[in-house]
Amino acid sequence: MTVMKAGKRLPGTPDPMHVWNGAGGLRIAGDSWGNPDDPVVLLLHGGGQTRHAWRGTGKSLATAGYYAVAFDARGHGDSDWSAEADYSWDAMAADLRCIVEALGNRQPALVGASMGGSTSLVSVGEDRIDATALVLVDIVPRTEPSGFERVRSFMTQMPGGFDSLDDVAEAVSKYRPDRPKPRNTEGLAKNVRLTDDGKYRWHWDPRFLTSTGELDQRHQRMSASARRITLPTLLVRGGGSDVVSESGAQEFLELCPRAEYVNILGAGHMITGDRNDIFGRAVIDFLTRHLAADTAMRFNNNLET
Repeated sequence: MTVMKAGKRLPGTPDPMHVWNGAGGLRIAGDSWGNPDDPVVLLLHGGGQTRHAWRGTGKSLATAGYYAVAFDARGHGDSDWSAEADYSWDAMAADLRCIVEALGNRQPALVGASMGGSTSLVSVGEDRIDATALVLVDIVPRTEPSGFERVRSFMTQMPGGFDSLDDVAEAVSKYRPDRPKPRNTEGLAKNVRLTDDGKYRWHWDPRFLTSTGELDQRHQRMSASARRITLPTLLVRGGGSDVVSESGAQEFLELCPRAEYVNILGAGHMITGDRNDIFGRAVIDFLTRHLAADTAMRFNNNLET
C-alpha cells in the first residue's frame, strides 16, 4: 500500500489493485479490468483526477475484449508525490514507460484525457512509447486560456483546506453547475485526504500545477509531436468544452491529418463524467477497427516470413 504524504485516506477509499515502480522508484497505483492476455489499453487521467475517472470506461473495454489499465499519475490519488515536485511531461512519460515494462513491454493503446492526453501525445510523438493507437480526450496543442484558467482556479482554491465534505461538495457543484450537487458526500472520500490539522485537502500535490509550463511552450512541443504521429489516432472533443475549441481541434487535424475526430454534444471538458456512454462506444469502435486490422497485418507478415 502506498504511503500518502498528503494526509490520511478516508474510509471507503478503494485500495489500488496494483502498485508499480515508476521512474526513480516512485510508486504508481493502478487498477485493471479484463483478461491480461487481451490487447492492453492504458488509461491516463487528467490533472486533478485519478484512476477512478476511468472505472466505467475500463469495464466497457474489458467487456469488449481489452485489458484496460488505469493508473494514478504521480502526485495524484494513491500514487507517490515527487520529492522534487517533478511533474513534467518527461517525468510522466518516464512513469508511463515503467508501467509498459511492468506489463511485459506489450504495445499498448493509449487513451489520455487532458493532462494524460498531453503525456500520451508527447510520449508517442517523441518515440518514448511504442503504441498501437492513440486516443486524445479533449486535449490539443492549442487550448483556450480561459478554460485552462478556470480549471486551474478550481484546483488552487481553498489552499487552507475544507472544513467538511459538504464544503468539498459545494466547491465541486460551483465548478460544475450543470450537474446536481451530490446528496451523499461519501463518494467524495476518494478525492480528498484528511490532514493533521483536521482539514480536508484534495488528493493531489498542489506543486504539480507549477510544472505545467507556459501555454506557448506547450503548444510548440505538442504540435511537433502531433506532426510525427503515424499510428491510428482519435481526437474526442466535448462539444461544450471551454478548454478545446473547434478551431483548436481543426488545427490539430491539420497537424495530424491521419487522425479521426469525434465531437460529443452534451459533454464538456470532463467527457467521461458527462457522456461516458457515447465516449465508450466511440473509443471501442475506433480501437476495434484499427487494432483488428493491425493484428491481421502482423499475422500475415508472420506467415510470409
